[in-house]
Amino acid sequence: MPQLPIVINAEFKRITTMPLQSKFLSQLDVHSKKLMKLFKKRGGQIGRRLENIVAPMVEDDDVDLGRECVIKALCVYLNEDPENLLREYVAADEALIQGSIEETTLGIYVFKQRDASQEPDIGIVLEGQVVLQELDNVALATAMLFGLMYALNLNYPPDLKYTFEVLQKVVMELEGTTLSKKAQALKNRLYQ
Repeated sequence: MPQLPIVINAEFKRITTMPLQSKFLSQLDVHSKKLMKLFKKRGGQIGRRLENIVAPMVEDDDVDLGRECVIKALCVYLNEDPENLLREYVAADEALIQGSIEETTLGIYVFKQRDASQEPDIGIVLEGQVVLQELDNVALATAMLFGLMYALNLNYPPDLKYTFEVLQKVVMELEGTTLSKKAQALKNRLYQ
């Protein structure tokens, strides 16, 4: 049986005629610089939250960390909670983590060990079930989650609808003719 990420990529390409993983990551990189400028311009409480989220990028020039920060900051910029997309756990009680995963409708988890030398386990949860695990990074997990939702024709969760709309219509350039006011405002600011 082929690995699930390969199947997700193939199904997404069959539906849209474009590659999922490479397009998602490259387009995220293309938009990152402009998004960072927008994040820095934002003031108030959201501006401070954005500043805290992108702070690790300044200290470390790791591409995967940068993409993760941009995805989290995009959620905040659109007034959505990145915790609804991404939950991080540090080696805690297995039953507590399992309970939290079972309560998750849709999202990404990052399970970090106390020993920082070990790679974290990054995976995807749908309807309380882990459907993918041991992914390389959060950006890849976001791409796979997006691809799964697209391939399975799932509605975007209400508490992340703007984030996924921007990922679909601005980042991936799919069906981008009609956008919500938030997504349109962001797109206009990106292309100024």
